[in-house]
Amino acid sequence: MNKLQAFGLIVSQAVRGELSFPTSVNSALQLQLALAEPDCHIDHAIKLVLAEPLLAARTVALANSAVYSRGDAAPVTSVRAAVMRMGYRNLYALVAAMVVRQFGSKIIDPVLRQKATQLWEHTAHVAALAHVLARRVTHVDADTALFAGIVHEVGGFYLLSRADEFPGLLDDDADHWMESAEEIISREVMKKLLIPLAVSVAIEGLRDGLLSIPPDSLLDTLLLAKQLSPVPSPLQVTYVEMLTPSDSVIDFIIDNETLQSILAESNEEVRSMSAALLV
Repeated sequence: MNKLQAFGLIVSQAVRGELSFPTSVNSALQLQLALAEPDCHIDHAIKLVLAEPLLAARTVALANSAVYSRGDAAPVTSVRAAVMRMGYRNLYALVAAMVVRQFGSKIIDPVLRQKATQLWEHTAHVAALAHVLARRVTHVDADTALFAGIVHEVGGFYLLSRADEFPGLLDDDADHWMESAEEIISREVMKKLLIPLAVSVAIEGLRDGLLSIPPDSLLDTLLLAKQLSPVPSPLQVTYVEMLTPSDSVIDFIIDNETLQSILAESNEEVRSMSAALLV
């Protein structure tokens, strides 16, 4: 099977809803469905978290991370306390982060594994930067921005996981096909993962979106975060580089002292979040 046929197969399966997820991802989806219910009782949520030991450990660790523990002197030591501190929305984001990571966990090809590792590093930086930028620059909901940053490359992770089945699929000469395939795959994976519409629209807007002046939307937050990330996406193609705001634009929007403060704060969040997720 040549590359065009392989891309065609993966895309056609995605469009039909035939998405190949690891078993752990399917378990996480069950929890997401429960958390999405408006009348989900906290005792039920805690029971679901405790049913997944890995998720339970991550929940407590992340609740004690710099992302969520500001102003709280004592660390939490139970799932109940962790869920109470984080809230359902942030628990939902944690589940999404685990889903994203699981896509790359079974990759065998060393080149693809390296790409998946770099893609997670990029994702972690974008998520943390989006969280800080939302609070201090764009003034959109910071928790939503963090969630959007975590899932904004989910299509890329899925494509990497499937590329392991087709040696050479993502070689350098595959950029044109990958660009089109990833756009479709991302849309279908986000549907499967129940990504809220406002978040999926912003993520899809990264393809050809332009930064507003002043930046005031979720899309603007993601565009700035991607530009400021010290780790680029290994799947980044030319159109993203062209449409992401330039350094001169960022200098116009954010003074240097504020920018350095934002970078320092986001670096601490990346370190803390990654440690909590045991990445």
